[in-house]
Amino acid sequence: MSISSRSDAQGFRERAALRVYAGGQEGFADKVIAEAPVALVYNGVPFAVMMATPCDIEDFALGFALAEGIVESASEFELVDVSRSGLGVTLQGLIPAARYEALQARRRNLAGRSGCGLCGVEALEDAVRPLPRVQSSIRVSRNAIAAGMRALAHGQSLNPMTGGAHAAAFIAAGEPAMVREDVGRHNALDKVIGALAATRQNRDALFAHTSTGFAAITSRASWEMLHKAAHAGIAVVAAISAPTSLAIEAADAAGITLVAFARDAAMNVYTHADRIA
Repeated sequence: MSISSRSDAQGFRERAALRVYAGGQEGFADKVIAEAPVALVYNGVPFAVMMATPCDIEDFALGFALAEGIVESASEFELVDVSRSGLGVTLQGLIPAARYEALQARRRNLAGRSGCGLCGVEALEDAVRPLPRVQSSIRVSRNAIAAGMRALAHGQSLNPMTGGAHAAAFIAAGEPAMVREDVGRHNALDKVIGALAATRQNRDALFAHTSTGFAAITSRASWEMLHKAAHAGIAVVAAISAPTSLAIEAADAAGITLVAFARDAAMNVYTHADRIA
């Protein structure tokens, strides 16, 4: 399976470190995963600050807007400026007035650590919002999931270098695996969604494509990951690690097949198992 992955010098940093071992110690230059504040600004008004790896940043900007339901399609989002400084990265986006008004009504202001997709939510009803139901007749074999998880591993360049990156991929038969990496598992999936949507400007075109494959992730399957998959029309999510109880409930309600502990030919299927051949 071929791989479509990207990384650049923005994805890691070199830092001095001291290796200590039984026979002595030595200094060396270590490559570490980059982490920086990324501010998301819509129509000139700050909305969220996420801690993220500042590579594939255009994918992240679009993917976050789609996966969080801020816009419905790529055609409703324009990234007008990317500003990098010593403090971090600011992404200036334009969205339609109606979307902006709905965003303000949500009154959601994230302060997102790299391990948290819901930091800053003000009320319980905002934390677990109803998910759109995903429609797809796709069937995926266990062998295809195993091959997809291998492609996910092979498509990573930052993690072998730094040991600190999560990754997500979209796997569809006959296409290169779309792989993106980030210090945050949610951000990695946002980047994949953004990369897929960049060439599919309307919602129908995106969903027509995402209904033909599945998402593979290197992390546990949490509610937030299912939330993002649902907004992108992804009907099957395969995680290398464990699911959470709320993720299982969300997947069941959204019509998503949730696979976890996907390692080699063995895996657990928690919801909508009829899609797994």
